[in-house]
Amino acid sequence: MDRKQFLSRSLKVTVGTFLAGPILATTTGCGDPDTPGNSGPDGSTPPEPGFPPLVLTQVEMPYAYTALEPSIDGMTMEIHYTKHHAGYVKKANAAIGDEGVSVANELDLMGDIGKYSATVRNNVGGTWNHNLFWEVMAPGGTGMPDGKVLDALNAGFGSFDKFKEVFAEASMKRFGSGWAWLVEQDGKLAIGSTPNQDNPLMDVSEFKGKPLLALDVWEHAYYLKYQNKRDEYVANWWKVVNWDAVAKRLG
Repeated sequence: MDRKQFLSRSLKVTVGTFLAGPILATTTGCGDPDTPGNSGPDGSTPPEPGFPPLVLTQVEMPYAYTALEPSIDGMTMEIHYTKHHAGYVKKANAAIGDEGVSVANELDLMGDIGKYSATVRNNVGGTWNHNLFWEVMAPGGTGMPDGKVLDALNAGFGSFDKFKEVFAEASMKRFGSGWAWLVEQDGKLAIGSTPNQDNPLMDVSEFKGKPLLALDVWEHAYYLKYQNKRDEYVANWWKVVNWDAVAKRLG
């Protein structure tokens, strides 16, 4: 082989090497549906791998359905828990599966809830909100708060009575269905409300914070006993608030 033939053959090999690199890399990236950021066969972006399917659960009712009487009647509690709350859990898990939601836990899901459908948003919220609602109530309540909860309420609102007044106002001014909340925001307490099944942990919520206390002001929570008298429902609800549960949630 003379020098001219050697240089010609070397040039062909070199050009082939530069062309092969990008072609192989592109083929591997587009053809592997498990590679994050690549499109699947239908052109969609697959969920990030690594998280097992998220399954939301309904907490076990911590007391009998009649235990909160006369503040909340037993029939309302039974229907609320077995029909409304159970329905949210079932629909939430179905929607999570149908939409291929891939997240580590429900808090991460709510923090990014705006990315998903209204079905996911409403039913995940309905599941989480009610799990908290049952927790922050107890038969006979626990009287007035004390210790760090009372200190925080006094610091934030001037007095316990003033706190109740502001909270009741938020409950009454929520037009239609929704929730009233006591939350912690950067070490301070705040009161607000959210529509439908939104909550302060959701990225789409205008009112944000760490929930400490929640009141369901959907009509299904009180209509059998109070009809349209939401104010009476709110006034009697204070008698069953579980302040010990609130204290556990307070940082």
